[in-house]
Amino acid sequence: MNTFAFSVCFAAWMMNGVLITFLVDNGVYDWDAADMGWLIGIPVLTGAVFRLPLGLATDKFGGRIVYGLLLIACAVPMYMVSWCGTYWEFFAAGLGFGFAGTSFAVGIAYTSVWFPKSMQGTALGIFGAGNAGAALTTLGAPHLLNYLTDNGSHIEGWRHLPKFYSGMLLVTGIVFLLTTTTRISPGSARKTLTQRLAPLKNVRVWRFGLYYFFVFGGFVALAQWLVPYYVNAYSMTVTMAGTLAACNSLPSGVIRAAGGWLSDRVGARAVMYWVFGLSLVSCGLLIIPQMDIHAPGSGVMAKTAGTVVAVTGNEITVNSPKSGDKTYTIKKKQGSLVSDKERNSGVMVFPRSMSWQESVVEVGQEVKKKELLARGVTQIFFQANVWIFTVLSLVLGAVMGIGKAAVYKHIPDYFPEDVGVVGGIVGVLGGLGGFVCPVIFGYLLRGTGLWTSCWMFFFVFVAVCLFWMHVVVRRLMKQEAPQLLRDIESGHAILKD
Repeated sequence: MNTFAFSVCFAAWMMNGVLITFLVDNGVYDWDAADMGWLIGIPVLTGAVFRLPLGLATDKFGGRIVYGLLLIACAVPMYMVSWCGTYWEFFAAGLGFGFAGTSFAVGIAYTSVWFPKSMQGTALGIFGAGNAGAALTTLGAPHLLNYLTDNGSHIEGWRHLPKFYSGMLLVTGIVFLLTTTTRISPGSARKTLTQRLAPLKNVRVWRFGLYYFFVFGGFVALAQWLVPYYVNAYSMTVTMAGTLAACNSLPSGVIRAAGGWLSDRVGARAVMYWVFGLSLVSCGLLIIPQMDIHAPGSGVMAKTAGTVVAVTGNEITVNSPKSGDKTYTIKKKQGSLVSDKERNSGVMVFPRSMSWQESVVEVGQEVKKKELLARGVTQIFFQANVWIFTVLSLVLGAVMGIGKAAVYKHIPDYFPEDVGVVGGIVGVLGGLGGFVCPVIFGYLLRGTGLWTSCWMFFFVFVAVCLFWMHVVVRRLMKQEAPQLLRDIESGHAILKD
């Protein structure tokens, strides 16, 4: 029930991304990109900021009551979206149903109390697979809107979409209250508010939050960012862009259960090493943009001083008083590097280049020894193949999904009595990543003019996370097993099965 309820909440949480875009594209409202960005992002912000208090409430009152009431309460502002007619009405309704995003902190705390440590990773990974609700909205809501509006001919039919989501939230909330049982961790129930908040003084909590900023916040950000990315960088239709963007978000949600199982089997920290390593490689490859470069190449220089006596398309002749005429061969440009058909095909995988030389001297010109006679020109074309891009995006989405489970596997191990509050603040930072990252992407795009600047940001961010984690691991090894660390570094360690 936790996983099902989380899927419903996550699908509802992401609704504005589709609805607002649909309304603007069909001319119902003339909001600019900034207005749209706020309406799409405000539910994400609400769902992030209020995860901590909802996590605290779950530790105190139990997940059954908090989760059930949350679902029912979110159904009200969701239904109110169907009445909205102005920008600020949509804004207020988004603030309300954005609370659906807090369901993650509630579900994590409620799920963890039912399982021993050895099964926490798998259980929380299965619960977290509800992230796939984002992909369900991305793929399903556009088709549902087309059906409700009769492909745009009866545009007011869009008002039935929020009613549909509201009904899902309401029914799920009622079923949740009827089918689940209250369970609260005994140690957590007796704590005061100050005691509950005490773990937030631990730097480890914020380090986990930094990891989650990438694996979850990056996932939410890319779910919104990849659609305009495909449209602008690859000239795709919105429908096709949405389908390919789902290649990133769908596996990220579904594979999360596998990440939890792996964390139980080999350890969450080992999994995070692989997550950060593969993310670093994927982002590094994705950084390379589509490009058409003209650069200086290998030129032709005079071997002796003299006077230019002839210049043709293939040769330059220089007369030297000492050695007579000296002829230099220059390389002509042969055809074009890529045809228009190849340029638009989208199937070129490897970069293509060609070089030629162009004369820079005239007949009668005096030249010195080693003076340039013909400059070299090199042209490079790289298409950044869209299908390879999509595969790399899919890999990144998958490792993000595994990473989400691995981060939350740490929490019940280190903070078994404070899963709600620690999971809440980690979730807050992750949710803020989903809100902040698209804003950062926008400023980077404006400043560099490169769509691939988002991967540059992720590359640096992941490198920082990996470095910090490795420094902590080495410090722990030095404290707990200094001799083993010295043996490993000296190559004298003997590993046994």
